[in-house]
Amino acid sequence: MLRVERLKRFFIELASIESPSRREAAVAAYLKEKFSSLGALCHFDDSASRTGSEVGNLIIDLWPERGKPLLFFAAHMDTVQPTENPKIVFENGVFKSDGRTILGADDKSALAIFLELAHHLVEEKLFWPVQFVCTTCEEIGLLGAKHLDYSLLRAPFGYALDSEDPHDLINRAPEAIRFSIKILGRAAHAGLNPEKGINAIRVAAEALVRIDLGRIDFETTANIGLIKGGQATNIVPEEVLLEGEVRSHSHEKLEAFWKKLVKTFEEIIQCQQREGDKRPKVFFKRQEDYPLMAVSEEHPVVQIALRAGEKLGHSLRLTKTGGGSDANIFNAKGFPCVILGTGMRKVHSTEEYLPLEDFVRACELSFELLRQAAK
Repeated sequence: MLRVERLKRFFIELASIESPSRREAAVAAYLKEKFSSLGALCHFDDSASRTGSEVGNLIIDLWPERGKPLLFFAAHMDTVQPTENPKIVFENGVFKSDGRTILGADDKSALAIFLELAHHLVEEKLFWPVQFVCTTCEEIGLLGAKHLDYSLLRAPFGYALDSEDPHDLINRAPEAIRFSIKILGRAAHAGLNPEKGINAIRVAAEALVRIDLGRIDFETTANIGLIKGGQATNIVPEEVLLEGEVRSHSHEKLEAFWKKLVKTFEEIIQCQQREGDKRPKVFFKRQEDYPLMAVSEEHPVVQIALRAGEKLGHSLRLTKTGGGSDANIFNAKGFPCVILGTGMRKVHSTEEYLPLEDFVRACELSFELLRQAAK
């Protein structure tokens, strides 16, 4: 049987280790020591030089001598801030922090599940080869997964434990891009000769009122979340920088929105006639954030999970998410992967909490996934 008290201890120990993005060395060392004591092979890839983390991604092989892994489980080792000197509280069946920091259940609840699974497999002599992939820098752009050495990943498909509700099976996630738009106008004294200037902030505002933002349709969202510009109230602002994102479950819709965005700004620029035919200038910068994720309901990675849920008496709900995760990258690299929940709630806040009941359910489901794959 899976041991609940041990699972609780693993989580408390993991959540008590500070591991903000790029500072994952301590939690990685903890995991390596625990898995190595079971005879698992632990390997760090060389991604640290590209992610800026203290360590590379940690890939763990349990029972590699028994053949190709049945599947892989994935989670990330980093957390968001604040994390300084975390104190974990367990009361009334719920884990939480003392209110100063995040709890860290995102994603250390998954790491604790991995440890409990490995210990249970060894104790019960269940020789089911499996891989655990523990990435770095997920919270700052999925950097660990993007720079993972995929030659080390030998399992045919996997499960990323990085969501909330353990009853959800997420097989679709959007594609996303980030972008910046810089407008260069012309500075002038706001009181003496404002007509000599070109107000970059006003130009940006004229374009923004013509662009739909928020929920564009049921598959697409767009946001401009940062605007920086101006030097002083008595200077016509020469420059303004806008930063935003677009996400969509449809590549065609994402591209259509981007083209409309660019066209709108360019049209506004062309309307800005000034002395000597001077016009403001606009510069666009686009960055691919993460690719589209869409795993067929017929794929074994989905069917095994559905059977596992039915076996445990709580059917999983196939659903989609509006955010990206390491699973987007795994799929793009040719390793089908879906997302499961661990029970964590209110993540990325000091109100984060983890109900033990859901946490245990997620652990039981993970074990049943392995059992079904072994069949």
